[in-house]
Amino acid sequence: MLFFDLSLAQIIGIAVALVIGITFHEFSHAFLADQLGDHRPRALGRVSLNPARHIEPVGAIVFLMAGFGWGRPVPVNVYALRPGPIGMAIVAAGGPIANVIVATATAVVYRVLDAGGASGLVLDLGWFIVFYNLVLAAFNLLPIPPLDGYNALLAFLPPHAAFTLQRYAPYGVLLILLLVFVPGSPLGALFGAIRNLTWGLVGA
Repeated sequence: MLFFDLSLAQIIGIAVALVIGITFHEFSHAFLADQLGDHRPRALGRVSLNPARHIEPVGAIVFLMAGFGWGRPVPVNVYALRPGPIGMAIVAAGGPIANVIVATATAVVYRVLDAGGASGLVLDLGWFIVFYNLVLAAFNLLPIPPLDGYNALLAFLPPHAAFTLQRYAPYGVLLILLLVFVPGSPLGALFGAIRNLTWGLVGA
């Protein structure tokens, strides 16, 4: 999705939706890490709902180019977490779960506002918030480094298998970029399914 093809109202709606989604996603990682014993995220100011703490410049530029991007990762020390690797899986899962909660809550608000005759602009914003939070949740659950699905998967692998998988972690970003930008990527089908799910949740 290129922003050049969208109206100003749509661009603003997508930007707001992504800022909300990324902020709650990264806050959830930081909050859970802090609760499980790693207090570095709090010391770095990441246990916050201030978007400025979580927006990453390069990810923001990609937003402008493709309508999708990423936030500033929360640094987590797995050795400081209770109970170790399982704690890391909990922290990793926290981001996508937060996005699902935001999407579900927004869908409920959407239905209430729609029944009350809210303007199309307000409803469009609600739709974008639901859609992009579901996209962030699903995308981050892919088992590709450095996404949350990869970090959660490592916690359940035998040490040797985890070590072998970590050797290929530097190539994860390249694979993600290919999935996002190459025509015919499986992400197209994934995003299409999420679009249908969004319409189902908002009842439209």
